[in-house]
Amino acid sequence: MKRRILIVGGGFAGLWTALGAARVVDMQGGAAADVEITLVSPRPELHVRPRLHEAHPEQMAVPFLPVLDAVGVKFIEGSVERIHVADHCVEITRADGQTSTEGYERLVLASGSRLFRPPLPGLAEHAFAVDQLHEAVALREHLERLPSQPEGPQRNTFVVVGGGFTGLEVATELPQRLCAILGETVRPRIVIVERADAIGPDLGPGPRPQILQALEQLGIETRVGAGVVSVDAGGVVTATGERIDAGTVIWTGGMIASGLTAQVSPHLDRQGRMEVSADLRVTGTSGVFGAGDVVRALTDDDGHYSLMSCQHALYMGRFAGHNVAADLLGLPTIAYRQDFYATCLDLGAWGAVYTEGWDRRVKLTHAEGKARKLLINTQWIYPPAADREQALAAGNPEVTYT
Repeated sequence: MKRRILIVGGGFAGLWTALGAARVVDMQGGAAADVEITLVSPRPELHVRPRLHEAHPEQMAVPFLPVLDAVGVKFIEGSVERIHVADHCVEITRADGQTSTEGYERLVLASGSRLFRPPLPGLAEHAFAVDQLHEAVALREHLERLPSQPEGPQRNTFVVVGGGFTGLEVATELPQRLCAILGETVRPRIVIVERADAIGPDLGPGPRPQILQALEQLGIETRVGAGVVSVDAGGVVTATGERIDAGTVIWTGGMIASGLTAQVSPHLDRQGRMEVSADLRVTGTSGVFGAGDVVRALTDDDGHYSLMSCQHALYMGRFAGHNVAADLLGLPTIAYRQDFYATCLDLGAWGAVYTEGWDRRVKLTHAEGKARKLLINTQWIYPPAADREQALAAGNPEVTYT
C-alpha cells in the first residue's frame, strides 16, 4: 500500500516542494519505494506572477508536467475545496467537474495567496488587476481596445491603486505599453494612489530616492496619505474627496493567504498565514506542513519572517519538501533558514533598483538593476529542465542562490 505525500498548490512553493520531496525519496532508494508524491493544482503550469504586469502576460505560463514526470511526481488537475485534517484527506473538484476525496499520510499546504479586495463600492465591477493570469490578460485586452475609444483626458488617464511593489511595477511599465498602443504623440496621465504617507511603504527608505526619481522621470503622479474609497466606470474618489476621472483603474491593494489556511489551523496572522515550527510543520496539526505565502516562517536568527514573494516561496518549498518526506520516512527534519534577502524592483524605462538585506541597501540601479531583474525573472525563478538529475538537484535545500 502506498504512503502518499499530497501537495496542495502548483505555484513556486508547491512545485519546489515536490522537487524537494522527490529528492529525499530518490536518495532513500528502496526504503522509500512505497512513497507516492502527488501535486494538486487547478492547472498543469506555473504562472510567473512577478511578470504579469508586463505587456504579454499570456506568455507567463510555464508547463511543469515534464518536470514532475522526470522525478516521478503524480499530478491531479483540480482545486482542493476542503481539507479534513483529522481524517487525513482532502476534497477535490477536478478539471472535468467531478469530485473526489483523496487521502494522505502527509500534507503540504502551498496554495499561495490572492489579491486583497475590500468591499469598496464599484471595485469588483470597474477595477482591473494583475494578480492572476486571466486578470492580466483582461487588462491587456482593455488597453489594446483604447484606440477605438474617443480620445480625451478620461481615456488617457490611468489610476493605479497601491504604491507598493506591484503597484510601482505596474505604473512604471505603463508608459512604454501605452506608447506602443496609443502612439508617441499621446501623453498618458498615470496616477498612483497610496494610502500610506509615502510611496513604497513596505520597501522602506533605502530605495525610495531611486523610486521617486524614476516616477518623476516617467512623469507619473502620486497621491499619498489617502486611499481610494470608491470606484466607478469613470474613475475613483479618494479619502480626501478628490475625484480622479480615469478610464482605467488598476487595483494592487495587498495580498492575503489562500482561504484554505483557516481549514487547517486557527493560528493565523492578519494576512491569514499559518504559524509553523522551524521545520515548517503547521502548529497544532498532525502530519501537515506549509510553504510559501500561506505561512509566516522565521527566516533567520535576527527575527525576520518570510514575505509573500517567490523568493521565499521557492526556497521554502525545498525545505518543506525535504522535511515532509523525511518525516514520513522517519528521518531527521531540518530547520528552514534563508539568511540572504534581496529585492529587485522594476521601474520601467528608468531601469530597476536592486537592494540587499532587510534594511534594503541599494546595490544596483538603472541599467545594471534592470539586467539583474531580467536575470531573476527569466532564469532564477523558472523551473529546471525536465531532466531528472537537474530537477532533483533543484530540490536541494542546502543550495543557496545569491
